[in-house]
Amino acid sequence: MTKKMEPKKEPQPPLIDQLTDYAETRIKLAKYKAIDGGSSVIASIIADVLVLISMVLAFIFASFTLAFYLATVFDGSLWKGFGCVTLIYLVIAIVFKVNKAGFERPIANTFIRKFFKN
Repeated sequence: MTKKMEPKKEPQPPLIDQLTDYAETRIKLAKYKAIDGGSSVIASIIADVLVLISMVLAFIFASFTLAFYLATVFDGSLWKGFGCVTLIYLVIAIVFKVNKAGFERPIANTFIRKFFKN
């Protein structure tokens, strides 16, 4: 009878070594996932902050524009124009203060969704 040649089998590393390699791989994967999630959250927050700054600046300049326009409507009286704009913002602030609970929940939900997007 002829003996078939069997390929040489490399001895498997001990089970402890395999488990150690597996644990190290899982730890690296968890680190990479955390870095990926954290970097996307930070990038999103930075982009939102830049948009917010731009919107605030536009709002401020629009407020000045409205105040100067109202001053021309009130025969050139700057204090009347700026006073009217101040009253408009005071009314808006009072409305927000009265309905504070209605505004808090959607804002909190937006932050939670942004944080747990992935």
